[in-house]
Amino acid sequence: MKRGILALGLIFAAQSLLAQDWAKARLNNSPRHGEWVEIKSGDRTIKAFVVYPERKDKAPVVIVIHEIFGLSDWVRGLCDQLAENGVIAIAPDLLSGQTFSDPDGARKAISALPEPQIKADLDATSDYALKIPAGNGTLAVCGFCWGGGWVFQYANMNPKLKAAYSFYGTAPDEPAKVANIACPVYGFYAGNDEHVNVTIPTAQELMKRAGKKYEPMVYGGAGHGFMREGEKPDANEGNRHARDEAWARWKVLLRQLP
Repeated sequence: MKRGILALGLIFAAQSLLAQDWAKARLNNSPRHGEWVEIKSGDRTIKAFVVYPERKDKAPVVIVIHEIFGLSDWVRGLCDQLAENGVIAIAPDLLSGQTFSDPDGARKAISALPEPQIKADLDATSDYALKIPAGNGTLAVCGFCWGGGWVFQYANMNPKLKAAYSFYGTAPDEPAKVANIACPVYGFYAGNDEHVNVTIPTAQELMKRAGKKYEPMVYGGAGHGFMREGEKPDANEGNRHARDEAWARWKVLLRQLP
Protein backbone atom coordinates (compact mmCIF):
# COMPACT_ATOMS: atom_id res chain seq x y z
CA MET A 1 0.00 0.00 0.00
CA LYS A 2 2.76 2.45 0.98
CA ARG A 3 4.59 1.76 -2.29
CA GLY A 4 1.39 2.38 -4.22
CA ILE A 5 0.79 5.68 -2.45
CA LEU A 6 4.38 6.75 -3.08
CA ALA A 7 4.13 5.83 -6.77
CA LEU A 8 0.85 7.73 -7.08
CA GLY A 9 2.42 10.75 -5.41
CA LEU A 10 5.34 10.66 -7.82
CA ILE A 11 2.94 10.50 -10.77
CA PHE A 12 1.05 13.56 -9.52
CA ALA A 13 4.33 15.37 -8.94
CA ALA A 14 5.53 14.44 -12.41
CA GLN A 15 2.30 15.73 -13.95
CA SER A 16 2.65 19.01 -12.07
CA LEU A 17 6.15 19.40 -13.47
CA LEU A 18 4.78 19.30 -17.00
CA ALA A 19 3.22 22.72 -16.49
CA GLN A 20 5.63 25.16 -14.90
CA ASP A 21 4.57 28.32 -16.68
CA TRP A 22 5.04 30.27 -13.43
CA ALA A 23 8.68 29.17 -13.32
CA LYS A 24 9.23 30.07 -16.96
CA ALA A 25 7.66 33.47 -16.37
CA ARG A 26 10.15 34.18 -13.61
CA LEU A 27 13.05 33.33 -15.89
CA ASN A 28 11.65 35.39 -18.74
CA ASN A 29 11.16 38.44 -16.51
CA SER A 30 14.45 38.23 -14.63
CA PRO A 31 16.93 41.09 -15.09
CA ARG A 32 19.82 38.76 -14.23
CA HIS A 33 22.07 37.05 -16.76
CA GLY A 34 21.51 33.32 -17.11
CA GLU A 35 23.18 31.02 -19.60
CA TRP A 36 23.79 27.42 -20.56
CA VAL A 37 27.38 26.23 -20.45
CA GLU A 38 29.12 23.01 -21.40
CA ILE A 39 31.44 21.29 -18.93
CA LYS A 40 33.89 18.51 -19.73
CA SER A 41 33.47 15.53 -17.40
CA GLY A 42 35.94 12.81 -18.32
CA ASP A 43 35.06 11.66 -21.83
CA ARG A 44 31.59 13.20 -21.53
CA THR A 45 30.28 16.74 -21.88
CA ILE A 46 27.50 17.86 -19.57
CA LYS A 47 25.36 20.96 -19.70
CA ALA A 48 24.78 23.31 -16.79
CA PHE A 49 22.63 26.38 -16.22
CA VAL A 50 24.35 29.36 -14.60
CA VAL A 51 22.81 32.59 -13.25
CA TYR A 52 24.85 35.59 -12.11
CA PRO A 53 23.88 38.10 -9.41
CA GLU A 54 23.86 41.83 -10.02
CA ARG A 55 26.71 43.02 -7.79
CA LYS A 56 29.93 44.97 -8.23
CA ASP A 57 32.21 42.50 -6.46
CA LYS A 58 32.93 38.80 -6.82
CA ALA A 59 30.44 36.32 -5.41
CA PRO A 60 30.32 32.85 -3.83
CA VAL A 61 29.19 30.02 -6.10
CA VAL A 62 26.46 27.55 -5.12
CA ILE A 63 26.10 24.24 -6.96
CA VAL A 64 22.44 23.24 -7.30
CA ILE A 65 21.71 19.49 -7.45
CA HIS A 66 18.33 19.00 -9.06
CA GLU A 67 15.41 16.84 -7.99
CA ILE A 68 14.84 13.30 -9.19
CA PHE A 69 12.78 14.80 -12.03
CA GLY A 70 15.82 16.44 -13.60
CA LEU A 71 16.83 19.99 -14.40
CA SER A 72 13.34 21.50 -14.68
CA ASP A 73 12.27 25.09 -15.24
CA TRP A 74 11.66 25.32 -11.50
CA VAL A 75 15.29 24.39 -10.77
CA ARG A 76 16.48 27.00 -13.25
CA GLY A 77 14.14 29.51 -11.60
CA LEU A 78 15.59 28.64 -8.22
CA CYS A 79 19.05 29.40 -9.62
CA ASP A 80 17.71 32.84 -10.51
CA GLN A 81 16.39 33.28 -6.97
CA LEU A 82 19.79 32.37 -5.57
CA ALA A 83 21.41 34.93 -7.85
CA GLU A 84 18.85 37.46 -6.65
CA ASN A 85 20.31 36.83 -3.19
CA GLY A 86 23.87 37.59 -4.24
CA VAL A 87 25.44 34.27 -5.24
CA ILE A 88 26.33 32.67 -8.54
CA ALA A 89 24.19 29.56 -9.01
CA ILE A 90 25.18 26.67 -11.26
CA ALA A 91 22.94 23.64 -11.83
CA PRO A 92 24.49 20.72 -13.73
CA ASP A 93 22.16 18.61 -15.84
CA LEU A 94 23.06 15.16 -14.59
CA LEU A 95 21.00 13.69 -17.43
CA SER A 96 22.90 15.58 -20.12
CA GLY A 97 22.56 13.88 -23.50
CA GLN A 98 19.26 12.24 -22.62
CA THR A 99 15.75 13.40 -23.46
CA PHE A 100 12.41 12.22 -22.08
CA SER A 101 8.78 12.67 -23.02
CA ASP A 102 7.70 12.99 -19.39
CA PRO A 103 9.26 13.59 -15.95
CA ASP A 104 8.65 9.99 -14.93
CA GLY A 105 11.13 8.92 -17.59
CA ALA A 106 13.68 11.31 -16.11
CA ARG A 107 13.01 9.90 -12.64
CA LYS A 108 13.74 6.36 -13.79
CA ALA A 109 16.89 7.45 -15.62
CA ILE A 110 18.23 9.35 -12.62
CA SER A 111 17.59 6.39 -10.35
CA ALA A 112 19.75 4.31 -12.69
CA LEU A 113 22.71 6.73 -12.81
CA PRO A 114 25.95 5.16 -11.53
CA GLU A 115 27.31 6.86 -8.42
CA PRO A 116 30.83 7.29 -9.90
CA GLN A 117 29.34 9.19 -12.84
CA ILE A 118 27.33 11.49 -10.58
CA LYS A 119 30.42 12.24 -8.49
CA ALA A 120 32.51 12.86 -11.60
CA ASP A 121 29.93 15.28 -12.98
CA LEU A 122 29.68 17.13 -9.68
CA ASP A 123 33.47 17.28 -9.44
CA ALA A 124 33.64 18.68 -12.97
CA THR A 125 31.00 21.26 -12.05
CA SER A 126 32.94 22.14 -8.90
CA ASP A 127 36.15 22.66 -10.88
CA TYR A 128 34.29 24.81 -13.40
CA ALA A 129 32.61 26.82 -10.64
CA LEU A 130 35.89 27.62 -8.92
CA LYS A 131 37.25 28.99 -12.19
CA ILE A 132 34.34 31.34 -12.92
CA PRO A 133 35.98 34.79 -13.19
CA ALA A 134 33.14 36.45 -11.26
CA GLY A 135 33.44 33.94 -8.42
CA ASN A 136 35.34 34.70 -5.22
CA GLY A 137 36.61 31.17 -4.59
CA THR A 138 33.90 30.20 -2.09
CA LEU A 139 31.93 27.09 -3.04
CA ALA A 140 28.74 25.67 -1.50
CA VAL A 141 26.18 23.08 -2.56
CA CYS A 142 22.42 22.71 -2.26
CA GLY A 143 20.04 20.01 -3.42
CA PHE A 144 16.40 19.00 -3.36
CA CYS A 145 14.71 15.62 -2.87
CA TRP A 146 17.11 13.16 -4.58
CA GLY A 147 19.54 16.04 -4.88
CA GLY A 148 19.13 16.76 -1.17
CA GLY A 149 20.37 13.27 -0.39
CA TRP A 150 23.32 13.84 -2.68
CA VAL A 151 24.20 17.04 -0.81
CA PHE A 152 25.25 14.97 2.20
CA GLN A 153 27.10 12.49 0.01
CA TYR A 154 28.94 15.17 -1.90
CA ALA A 155 29.85 17.09 1.24
CA ASN A 156 31.58 13.88 2.32
CA MET A 157 33.44 13.77 -1.01
CA ASN A 158 34.50 17.37 -1.62
CA PRO A 159 36.56 19.13 1.08
CA LYS A 160 36.44 22.40 -0.88
CA LEU A 161 32.82 23.04 0.10
CA LYS A 162 32.20 25.79 2.65
CA ALA A 163 28.52 24.99 3.28
CA ALA A 164 25.92 22.38 2.32
CA TYR A 165 22.14 22.89 2.22
CA SER A 166 20.03 19.72 2.06
CA PHE A 167 16.33 20.11 1.29
CA TYR A 168 14.21 17.07 2.23
CA GLY A 169 16.92 14.59 1.25
CA THR A 170 17.61 11.39 3.15
CA ALA A 171 20.44 11.74 5.67
CA PRO A 172 23.44 9.41 6.19
CA ASP A 173 23.23 6.31 8.36
CA GLU A 174 26.87 5.23 8.75
CA PRO A 175 29.96 6.89 10.29
CA ALA A 176 31.91 6.55 7.03
CA LYS A 177 29.29 8.65 5.26
CA VAL A 178 30.07 11.71 7.41
CA ALA A 179 33.74 11.12 8.24
CA ASN A 180 35.12 13.46 5.58
CA ILE A 181 32.58 16.28 5.81
CA ALA A 182 34.50 19.53 6.28
CA CYS A 183 31.67 22.08 6.18
CA PRO A 184 28.45 22.78 8.09
CA VAL A 185 25.36 21.01 6.81
CA TYR A 186 21.98 22.73 7.09
CA GLY A 187 18.83 20.66 6.67
CA PHE A 188 15.39 21.83 5.56
CA TYR A 189 12.65 19.23 6.05
CA ALA A 190 8.87 18.93 5.73
CA GLY A 191 6.75 18.02 8.72
CA ASN A 192 4.68 15.58 6.66
CA ASP A 193 7.61 13.62 5.24
CA GLU A 194 8.41 10.83 7.69
CA HIS A 195 10.05 8.71 4.97
CA VAL A 196 12.86 11.28 4.98
CA ASN A 197 12.61 12.61 8.53
CA VAL A 198 13.15 9.20 10.10
CA THR A 199 16.76 9.44 8.90
CA ILE A 200 17.48 12.72 10.74
CA PRO A 201 18.14 11.47 14.32
CA THR A 202 20.79 8.97 13.23
CA ALA A 203 22.53 11.62 11.14
CA GLN A 204 22.43 14.03 14.08
CA GLU A 205 24.13 11.49 16.32
CA LEU A 206 26.73 10.59 13.67
CA MET A 207 27.58 14.21 13.01
CA LYS A 208 27.76 15.00 16.73
CA ARG A 209 30.13 12.11 17.40
CA ALA A 210 32.31 13.18 14.48
CA GLY A 211 32.42 16.78 15.69
CA LYS A 212 30.59 18.06 12.62
CA LYS A 213 27.95 20.78 12.41
CA TYR A 214 24.49 19.65 11.30
CA GLU A 215 21.46 21.86 11.86
CA PRO A 216 18.18 20.32 10.67
CA MET A 217 14.95 22.30 10.69
CA VAL A 218 11.51 20.74 10.21
CA TYR A 219 8.68 22.88 8.87
CA GLY A 220 5.32 21.71 10.19
CA GLY A 221 2.37 21.41 7.85
CA ALA A 222 4.52 21.05 4.73
CA GLY A 223 4.92 18.10 2.40
CA HIS A 224 7.91 16.73 0.52
CA GLY A 225 8.98 19.14 -2.21
CA PHE A 226 7.62 22.24 -0.46
CA MET A 227 10.22 24.56 -1.99
CA ARG A 228 8.72 23.84 -5.40
CA GLU A 229 5.13 23.16 -4.41
CA GLY A 230 5.05 26.24 -2.18
CA GLU A 231 5.96 28.46 -5.10
CA LYS A 232 3.05 27.38 -7.30
CA PRO A 233 0.18 29.86 -7.67
CA ASP A 234 -2.24 27.31 -6.19
CA ALA A 235 0.07 26.19 -3.36
CA ASN A 236 -1.54 25.09 -0.11
CA GLU A 237 -0.85 27.18 2.97
CA GLY A 238 1.42 24.61 4.61
CA ASN A 239 3.79 24.42 1.67
CA ARG A 240 3.68 28.15 1.01
CA HIS A 241 4.48 29.02 4.62
CA ALA A 242 7.28 26.44 4.83
CA ARG A 243 8.85 27.77 1.64
CA ASP A 244 8.74 31.34 2.96
CA GLU A 245 10.26 30.31 6.30
CA ALA A 246 12.93 28.20 4.63
CA TRP A 247 13.89 31.02 2.29
CA ALA A 248 14.13 33.44 5.21
CA ARG A 249 16.54 31.09 6.98
CA TRP A 250 18.48 30.32 3.80
CA LYS A 251 19.01 33.98 2.97
CA VAL A 252 20.66 34.51 6.35
CA LEU A 253 22.92 31.51 5.78
CA LEU A 254 23.84 32.64 2.27
CA ARG A 255 24.93 36.01 3.63
CA GLN A 256 27.32 34.19 5.95
CA LEU A 257 29.29 32.70 3.06
CA PRO A 258 32.77 34.27 2.81
